[in-house]
Amino acid sequence: MSGYIDFKDVKKKYKMGEVEIEALSGVDFSINKGEFVVVAGASGAGKSTILNILGGMDTASEGQVIVDNKDISQFSQKDLITYRRYDIGFVFQFYNLVQNLTARENVELAIQISKNPLNIDEVLDAVGLSHRKNNFPAQLSGGEQQRVAIARAIAKNPKLLLCDEPTGALDYNTGKAILKLLQETCRKNGVTVVIITHNLALTPMGDKVIEVKNGRIKNITINKNPVPVERIEW
Repeated sequence: MSGYIDFKDVKKKYKMGEVEIEALSGVDFSINKGEFVVVAGASGAGKSTILNILGGMDTASEGQVIVDNKDISQFSQKDLITYRRYDIGFVFQFYNLVQNLTARENVELAIQISKNPLNIDEVLDAVGLSHRKNNFPAQLSGGEQQRVAIARAIAKNPKLLLCDEPTGALDYNTGKAILKLLQETCRKNGVTVVIITHNLALTPMGDKVIEVKNGRIKNITINKNPVPVERIEW
């Protein structure tokens, strides 16, 4: 059965001088609409390459990447810009906020390129930042800055929310709060969320867990009863 997202025998090769490196060696998986998916594996396994291809920041060397019935592996650079702009929300390990804009202005900036944005103040409220929206990034803690980054991604009303090690720069409790926020965003808004992590302890929180090793899919697990993140210890 085909899903909302389908990777079909996806390969990615990089040339470094004379040497060809295969980052992905025939990857197959599918993701359903509204799923919370954890892509886990060691550093260098190919997780970020998968995320970059899914987000239209990189292209597959071979294979098909189907998102919402469109094969994005056939997209031109111009098509990919449109795809990234309207369909994808990104959350990275480092928050990438514009330092001379307030929290609210950072979110406002993102929705200017969105077709069907959500209400900024409602989104900031949902991420627990209604009292901080007029603060600049330098006045916010790491956790608060990551909440702004998540609000910025959610406010675009994307089809896909892609998160690359979103808690990597945060302490344990703040990291947990951020993961809870992402889990709730998926459940409440029906957004398809894909999280990349090297932390295998987080896998019980996913509806689906895709384990990557050496550029291949090692294992795919479906959790019938995903665990709320507050019950996970690591």
